[in-house]
Amino acid sequence: MKKYILFFTIALFWGGCSGYLYNNSSSLEFSNIDYGFNTNKILNDPYISYIDVGSGDKTIILVHGLASNSGFWRYNIPELSKHYRVIAIDLPGYGKSQKSTYPYTMSFYANQVKRVVDELNLNKIIYVGHSMGGQIGIIFSLKYPDRLEKLILASPAGIEEFQKGEGDWLRSVMTTSGVKKTPEDGVRRNLSNNFYNWSDEWEWMVEERVRMSKAKEFDEFAYAVVRSVNGMLDEPTFDKLEKISVPTLIVYGKYDWLIPNPYLNPGFTSDVFKFGAEAMANCKLHEIDCSGHMLQIEKPEEFNRVVLDFIK
Repeated sequence: MKKYILFFTIALFWGGCSGYLYNNSSSLEFSNIDYGFNTNKILNDPYISYIDVGSGDKTIILVHGLASNSGFWRYNIPELSKHYRVIAIDLPGYGKSQKSTYPYTMSFYANQVKRVVDELNLNKIIYVGHSMGGQIGIIFSLKYPDRLEKLILASPAGIEEFQKGEGDWLRSVMTTSGVKKTPEDGVRRNLSNNFYNWSDEWEWMVEERVRMSKAKEFDEFAYAVVRSVNGMLDEPTFDKLEKISVPTLIVYGKYDWLIPNPYLNPGFTSDVFKFGAEAMANCKLHEIDCSGHMLQIEKPEEFNRVVLDFIK
């Protein structure tokens, strides 16, 4: 059973079921990942890579989840950038951003988002965070409420509560060697758990992950993943939701197999996010049918529409 719970934990970022094989493909360095958009960098340590497209009277900051990157917004950026300026960040440790032995706490990440906001001379932003990016957004909203116009949490981590023993167990099974040794079939299987109905059109995620495992920076990436899991557990936010003052939207997939954790906290996804919405003073809730954890990829048209409607 331990092995299967570990797979489910890792499923926050990779998995599936298809006949494609990438184990014999060439390595893919993080700097060469194709997001479909040009990237820029904010310098100094750590340097932060970001996509910056579109224009308008508002700026949307997109923050990805655990072990992914700004390319995971590729189905959302084109539509959102028709209306507003859109900036998608690679968090330190991920994508084309710098990797090292940073603390990788949620506060560390919130501070790095603030760096981007300051460096680009932005006033108030609309923050959109998926999964771990949602928990970072909660921390950001508590630390820097004056820099936020609206907060959008997509299948956010940080609302589900974990008891101390459960958190300690998750730490014990989440190791860098486990991330590094996940075989291709495990990568594909785990990723499919992020979707209500897996499709071969998302095989690019499997290929990207398998080829990345041969990259020079992969050990540092694996370290960032493990420390990020610890960071989420070390800074719980489920008990701080009532302190969020900005208008907030929680949008989630009806068939999210990852939240709540089916082994540690079996129950209904809707119950978790209803609790979160009710705890906030000014929060709207939207459920997307026939969608799993990766709702922005699985149902991009509805996700984009809900986000734009909330901003307007």
